[in-house]
Amino acid sequence: MNMTDVRRKLFGIAAIAVGILAVVSLIGPAGAEGATSKDGTIKIEAAWARETPNGAKVAGGYLKITNTASKSDRLTSGTLVAAGRVEIHEMTMADGVMKMRQLDAGLEIKPAATVEFKPGGYHLMFMDMKAPIKEHESIAGTLVFQNAGTVDVYFHVTAMGATSPSGHQH
Repeated sequence: MNMTDVRRKLFGIAAIAVGILAVVSLIGPAGAEGATSKDGTIKIEAAWARETPNGAKVAGGYLKITNTASKSDRLTSGTLVAAGRVEIHEMTMADGVMKMRQLDAGLEIKPAATVEFKPGGYHLMFMDMKAPIKEHESIAGTLVFQNAGTVDVYFHVTAMGATSPSGHQH
């Protein structure tokens, strides 16, 4: 086998490896579609975030949290590898004005309830972004609950301006 053949084979192997990595980054690690707490009482679904422009220092995170336990739990904090810190926020409408506030005490998730974090309502604020997050990435983080403990979660990144985890605008 001459050097040209060797280069072609190596190029082919490299192309396959790049293809595999691209697919993994699109679908994320195993469990990216959802996560469950170690004790099985907290279920996380449809975690997503919007792509951020270069230089953005904040981003929003959205998801559904279901508490299957017979007692309330409380989301108290979180982490995201791409951010310096994560805050729990709520947006409300008062007298025609949209207001956003941080929930310093976290958010109660009642027994047998599902709480949806979505634009214009409850959401996670990713603060002090270390780098932009790009569409089709899957960004690792954690959510910390008072009773259920830490749950690993992956946020699928959709297009800028998306209003749903599928990336569509409505």
